[in-house]
Amino acid sequence: MEFTATTIAGFLKGEIVGNPDTRVNTVAKIEEGHEGALSFLSNPKYEHYIYTTGSSVVLVNKTFVPAGKIDATLIKVENAYEAFASLLRLVDQARPRKMGIHPAAIIENTAKIGSDVYIGPYAYIGENCIIGDGCSVYPNVYLGDNTKLGKNCTLNPGVTIYHDCVIGEGCIIHAGSVIGSDGFGFAPQSDNEYMKIPQLGNVILEDFVEIGANVTIDRATMGSTVIHKGVKLDNLIQIGHNVEVGENTVMAAQTGISGSTKIGKNCMFGGQAGLAGHLRIANGSKIGAQAGLLGDVKEENTVIIGSPAFDIKQFMRSTVIFKKLPELKMRVDSIEKEIESLKKE
Repeated sequence: MEFTATTIAGFLKGEIVGNPDTRVNTVAKIEEGHEGALSFLSNPKYEHYIYTTGSSVVLVNKTFVPAGKIDATLIKVENAYEAFASLLRLVDQARPRKMGIHPAAIIENTAKIGSDVYIGPYAYIGENCIIGDGCSVYPNVYLGDNTKLGKNCTLNPGVTIYHDCVIGEGCIIHAGSVIGSDGFGFAPQSDNEYMKIPQLGNVILEDFVEIGANVTIDRATMGSTVIHKGVKLDNLIQIGHNVEVGENTVMAAQTGISGSTKIGKNCMFGGQAGLAGHLRIANGSKIGAQAGLLGDVKEENTVIIGSPAFDIKQFMRSTVIFKKLPELKMRVDSIEKEIESLKKE
């Protein structure tokens, strides 16, 4: 697929600086650009690449003022990063989509399958499942009994969705993820053994949720574990039973959320953040990488970091002191010696 700078600028409502007839047929990072490639520049840290890039067309912010000669054709837009993402979505949507039901797929008679659906080989669709129009179910996917899949969902190879779970419209679940496995519920007994507590609830993913690869979302003990509209989860994330994740919250890889924690809207979690159970996290909270939360976050838009985690400003001030601890110890030791010598006089 090939586009001219004029076509791209028209789609993005951008301004062309250079040859409007320049053609591109692929995308590339600005530092790896080559002829026929489209790149973007939004981070000033990468500006030096724009003067040497081999890319034919580069998207830049309207505020960009070049400091030297640029060979590439520029398209100035309000936000180069967002514009580039829009183009990538356009290209992705233009790719041919698999259609039809493979003869090696196993579909129970009571399942209801919508129109324009793809179901790959060795996928299993359980009793009373409902698959909405336009869904893609890739090979080796398992859908347990009574599972509901909204319109235009994509389940990549090896996804497992246990019985009674509900997936909204436009959801994407990447390879190897497990939705609706049992929560970690065991009751300690007098003989020091543990009795399994049946997990009778389900998992609900609302519309336009994207789940990365090898994510596990446990079903509720009772009721539902709920991932609200627009949530984006990276790879290798664990969501415990009865957790609720608010709208448009994003989590980076290896985050772990213990059971019954309630997370607000528009929150951001850095990689390897860990939350204890039964917490309440306010809307707009930002949790730094490797943070360990043991208590509630009550104020909206709070930024916290560290383990145990606390306010980022306090953390940065404390970090300065941490670095000086050896020096401070030497000074304290010296003062103690002086005090002891004064006592002897």
